[in-house]
Amino acid sequence: MAAMAHKGPDTPGGSSGGGGGSTVQLKDLVPAAMNTVNTTFIVLDKAARAPAHGRGEAREETCLALVADETAAVHFLLWGAECDAFEPGDIVRLTGGIFSYHRGNSLALRAGRRGRTEKVGEFTMLFVETPNMSEVKWARDPSDPKMMVQESVVSPHSQVFKPLQ
Repeated sequence: MAAMAHKGPDTPGGSSGGGGGSTVQLKDLVPAAMNTVNTTFIVLDKAARAPAHGRGEAREETCLALVADETAAVHFLLWGAECDAFEPGDIVRLTGGIFSYHRGNSLALRAGRRGRTEKVGEFTMLFVETPNMSEVKWARDPSDPKMMVQESVVSPHSQVFKPLQ
């Protein structure tokens, strides 16, 4: 696989040729209950697996990863086989993802049931660690209650993963 070193159709800041919309940069993520996030990022770090959740046969383990592009970082929630599929340094394309609250007040980007993740490269991608979009406090827009606006920054860096040096 070719490493990504330019802005093209499948890189952050480029445009997507299909799959339900254009590519979004991580700094432009807004919490929503819809699978509309198409983006590409690099995996920076991955936490240990969490105990399985779900009901009955649908119980799956999860693990949290810190991912970033050239504009921001965010926590990415991996489910089941995704936990083994991606490692730090992998460049991943997410199609039809969702950025929403998971288990209370924890904001995370994830593929969800309808989204898709795919490894598209390794190691060669510009990224920043701040701002971390999972560490932003959001509120309803007073002028349009269906929209969310940034209220404040809880922390410029991830509170789950230590900053890289």
